Amino acid sequence: MTDPSVGFLVALVGAYLIGSIPFGLLLTRWAGLGDIRAIGSGNIGATNVLRTGRKGLAVATLLLDALKGVVAVLLMRWVAPEQDLVAGTAAVLGHTLPVWLGFKGGKGGATALGVCLAAMWPVALACAALWLATAKLVRISSVATLVPIAASPLLALVFSDAEHALMALLVGVLVFWRHEGNIRRLLAGTEPRIGEKR
Repeated sequence: MTDPSVGFLVALVGAYLIGSIPFGLLLTRWAGLGDIRAIGSGNIGATNVLRTGRKGLAVATLLLDALKGVVAVLLMRWVAPEQDLVAGTAAVLGHTLPVWLGFKGGKGGATALGVCLAAMWPVALACAALWLATAKLVRISSVATLVPIAASPLLALVFSDAEHALMALLVGVLVFWRHEGNIRRLLAGTEPRIGEKR
């Protein structure tokens, strides 16, 4: 694809649509659990799926949401070369603001990790290690997500380049914005710990 503007639009729209697939909602419906948006936080992500008590579904949601980021970047890199950074940002945008669900989607952490894995795998590994360490230390899902997301632009500068750092920054803004309620609860000391029902 030679026209940069066409490539940009293809990456933007294509990655957005991939990112907008609501795996948490689909998996819980297929499992006969109804609408995941009616329980817990009302979110479609893995943390809320875990509140159903179905750990396997939560893990599947986490992996599939991350896979969306991987597929969006790699596919758009093949279809629209040099637009993978646009694709990465658009995939997270699709997950957080899916048109199919009235622009009320997930919070973007898993999809952001998938984007990092495809676009800059050393950063993804560092972020995954930070997530695990933070989750084990504080046992609060939102904190475990926000710490590596906040660190990712700096990690991208160290392990990749300024363009990837910009993508990490844009993705980070989206993820932090979607965690606004979590941040308020953290400041109030009412944010639930991993596995707790809301």
